[in-house]
Amino acid sequence: MLNRYPLWKYLLILVVLVTGLIYSLPNLFPADPAVQISTQGSALSERQRDRVTDVLQDNDIAVKRTEQQDGQWLLRLNNADDQLRARDLINDTLDDDDVTVALNLAEATPGWLKAFNASPMTLGLDLRGGVHFLLEVDMDAALTQRLEVNASAMRELLRDERIRYRNTEIDDRSLSLEFASAEDRDDARRLISREFPDFDYQSEGDGRGATLVMTLTDQKVSEIQDYAINQNLTTLRNRVNELGVAEPKVQRQGPNRIVVELPGVQDTTAAKRIVGATANLEFRLEARSDTPERETETIAFRSNPEREATVLRDVIISGDSVSSASQSFDENGGPQVSINLDGTGGTLMNRATRANIGRNMAVVFIEHKSRDREVTDPETGETKTVRDPYVERGIISLATIQSAFGNSFRITGLESSSESAELALLLRSGSLAAPIYFAQERTIGPSLGQKNIERGLLSVELGLLLVVAFMLLRYKVFGLFANLALAFNLTLLVAVMSLLGATLTLPGIAGIVLTLGMAVDANVLIFERIREELRHGLSVQQAIHAGYERAFTSIIDANITTLLVAIILFSIGTGPVKGFAVTLSIGILSSMFTALLVTRAMVNLTYGGKPVKKLWI
Repeated sequence: MLNRYPLWKYLLILVVLVTGLIYSLPNLFPADPAVQISTQGSALSERQRDRVTDVLQDNDIAVKRTEQQDGQWLLRLNNADDQLRARDLINDTLDDDDVTVALNLAEATPGWLKAFNASPMTLGLDLRGGVHFLLEVDMDAALTQRLEVNASAMRELLRDERIRYRNTEIDDRSLSLEFASAEDRDDARRLISREFPDFDYQSEGDGRGATLVMTLTDQKVSEIQDYAINQNLTTLRNRVNELGVAEPKVQRQGPNRIVVELPGVQDTTAAKRIVGATANLEFRLEARSDTPERETETIAFRSNPEREATVLRDVIISGDSVSSASQSFDENGGPQVSINLDGTGGTLMNRATRANIGRNMAVVFIEHKSRDREVTDPETGETKTVRDPYVERGIISLATIQSAFGNSFRITGLESSSESAELALLLRSGSLAAPIYFAQERTIGPSLGQKNIERGLLSVELGLLLVVAFMLLRYKVFGLFANLALAFNLTLLVAVMSLLGATLTLPGIAGIVLTLGMAVDANVLIFERIREELRHGLSVQQAIHAGYERAFTSIIDANITTLLVAIILFSIGTGPVKGFAVTLSIGILSSMFTALLVTRAMVNLTYGGKPVKKLWI
């Protein structure tokens, strides 16, 4: 019989539509701006909670709901402005180093939807707010760091071969060693050139001024710089993942810049501190009294700058050898970081500590920083800002080696639990291969994101309204079927994006608006075909059947070509283009389902198998 579906098709369509409705519903429950209060150790006391409640009431900040979980207290608020005010007021009220007050976005999805593992779409930076960082990688520092490592290895090699050297100097791309005689220099050149082929070697001076100058080749310089930026990309991605940011963007821009976008991050100071931290660790032995001065360095303690220790310049291992690190507390309740080394790092640490039992070993904390200063050009008189990079070194701990270390050990002597947590995070995510500096910083506030959302929703509503009006006026009852299918299409689109965890951005909303317009194209083709068949004298049932059957090929061809374009956009495009391509691709597939199956099911239920003299089309 014409225009009748078997029961299983109706059930399939019903299951798909109900599933789509369930997984799209969480988007009607936006996350609440919240303030999260946590403490180290015991939970927040009743007296502290009362003080917080009183100060919020006194400042007319309404609390929607309070929740307690795992010693943390969550206050759900009405808007972002109240959230920012509440954080500042709570910080001033509690004023306790052990209490951490953080901004949060608390999920508001009802429990019965969570039972289906349903969650709302992730909003992008332009909708949710967040921070945009443009970071500049210090390529000169990358070369200097590599030369320092090479210099340390060369000095060890010369000591093993008992070749006497005097001073080591690093300048730009060059490394120079001074020797007591030309014979020692020539012996060193033959030895070092075999182990370090990436240098151009030049001998200068004679006698006590005999010097070996080693300059990195252009190819090696390029390799070091590429490695530096690629390693920094990996490290920054790890750090961002540790921050728990949904759908972040970390990508290279140009030869020496990296773009980092963190949607939803509201504590920009903490994000900037973690992302831009160039901290690293070095493990060095304390110098003996008879150690030559050229092989030592005096470093102050971080906790007490007046206290100093003299350590060897040569590094046993650095933070690059750390495979994992976690925050914990020692036997006295003090903060510590438990460290696991990789195979190479464990071997080097074991070799060094086994041979130096009873000797002190220092853990040196290193940070690359910069100072900005104003400089006036003497010729033009223009004032510009110049960045002066510098390095800060501080000893975290200086402890006696009691026995040979293995792949696991602890760092104690840290000032606070927040410092140990941050140090563990930096070590887990890896150290930067070269220092980075903030070339640009932009913050998109939640209010701007809310305006973008409202304007985007308004565009969807206007587009939907115009399409609905046109279809009703043009196709009457069949236009009503098309409009119902359009609503189902929008529901399925939102549900699929929520299930896939796709990020919704402003270009994504543009893709949804375009999809709404394209979604009725298939229905227009079908309905016009039905009209044409009716004009050719076919019966109502035959015209409906022919309209859907004969328009099928055209619909598939048109949508497949658009889908291929969307796939290409996604594969070669950047963030905004990808967001547009994702919504467009999903919209095309869902519109084909609703146009070919859902509207046909409604037409079949209304007209199928019934004597119909006239169609309202």
